[in-house]
Amino acid sequence: MWDHVIRGGTIVTATEEAYEADVYIKDGKISAISIERLPGKVTEEIDARGCCVLPGLIDIHIHSRDPGASHKEDFYHSTQAAAIGGITTVFEMPNTNPPINNVENFHKQVDNLEQKAHVDFGVWAICLGRLNSEDLHPLNKAGVIGYKFFWGYAVNSKTFQLVYNANEKNDEVIPPFKDGEVYEIFESVSKTGKVLAIHAESNDIIQYLTQRYESSDHNDYNALLQTRSNLAEEITIQTGISFAKKTGVRLHILHMSTEEGVNLVKAAQKEGYNITSETCPHYLFLNNEDYNKIGSAMKVYPLVKYKKDQEKLWKGLEEGVISIVCSDHAPHTEEEKSGDLWSIPAGMCGVETLTSLMLDAVNKNRLTLQDLVAILSENPAKQFGIYPRKGSLLPGTDADITIVDLNKNSVIKKENLHSKSKITAFDGFELKGTPVATIVRGQMIMKDGKIVSKPTGKLIKPSNDNS
Repeated sequence: MWDHVIRGGTIVTATEEAYEADVYIKDGKISAISIERLPGKVTEEIDARGCCVLPGLIDIHIHSRDPGASHKEDFYHSTQAAAIGGITTVFEMPNTNPPINNVENFHKQVDNLEQKAHVDFGVWAICLGRLNSEDLHPLNKAGVIGYKFFWGYAVNSKTFQLVYNANEKNDEVIPPFKDGEVYEIFESVSKTGKVLAIHAESNDIIQYLTQRYESSDHNDYNALLQTRSNLAEEITIQTGISFAKKTGVRLHILHMSTEEGVNLVKAAQKEGYNITSETCPHYLFLNNEDYNKIGSAMKVYPLVKYKKDQEKLWKGLEEGVISIVCSDHAPHTEEEKSGDLWSIPAGMCGVETLTSLMLDAVNKNRLTLQDLVAILSENPAKQFGIYPRKGSLLPGTDADITIVDLNKNSVIKKENLHSKSKITAFDGFELKGTPVATIVRGQMIMKDGKIVSKPTGKLIKPSNDNS
């Protein structure tokens, strides 16, 4: 007897040629994929004719603000948005309040998130230098997905929250870490064997250039770009790669936005070093010329750069230099994003629109559907130690499945987003290709654009830690 059978869809993986077949599911696992109809009673059938059946898609980079800033977003809403967007697993970032800086806070966060999760999830730990260096190994044993270091950010000494515009005269602020302290972080994470992911922007360069341009008459987006220039990313990635070469850490460059970044990662990979990188739809689909049309919703960190950077990022995807595309989902309220360009916070919604934007790129021949499966499913699962349980359609693995209709047209409308806050740079974008069903461990979570299940998501731990 089968719990579910997905009938007549086109099976698409990262490596195989697409073919039509039925997917048989029992007890939350994929039992078989067969061209011929298998005997046995079926509790529920899903008609996938005319659609493509993909391994469940993964977004490794979301900020759900929960706990700490849940007026902007919470995990209930962010994972609803994920499921609507065809995402079956998300990785939650650690800069919450309290942050995921020790095992106690990790377990509290897991308890918090499991009550609200519509999809499965992993949890990042934060690196705070000597403030939590002794906690990194216990966090590793507890099952964090990896470690994130917000390079260039100051830290509040009482709450351990990131300080975005630090005042050096404030006694409660720990200044951004110096290179020696950062090197020590690389050494510590290297001993865990897990990924160290870095937000790569140089605080020194940004502060120096900000003082120069804030005192001038230039206050438009291109002036802001001068303050957070390509150089700020370039020199940080270069230093990170140098540290990784010495320490052997598995370095991952988050939300890469520049031509220079692609070139540096490509060169390190060519030398045989385990350096990986990701980018996001806002860097692939937008450039600085779009600001006058889109406005403040486009402000993210790192900033959306120039057309040459946009084209190089696509080239980096094509060549495999960039192995993952993720959303960097980071909502803010309408009020917060309506002020002066230089002072408003950076970030927007992204987890719900990630898949549709990339499917539209498939329809426009920027990449193949097999490429999409690689960068949104198989690659992240392999890089973070959860493959083949996630990121595959192999028998015996979790029945995480995303069904997409490549021919279905849609329009992104911010008021229809399922996040608490609705800010997106893609409001009004007309797209071709959309997810029509999201299945997590054999349970239908989203069908035809509607949530059809209560929260049932579970924590996912890397490698042998999976339970």
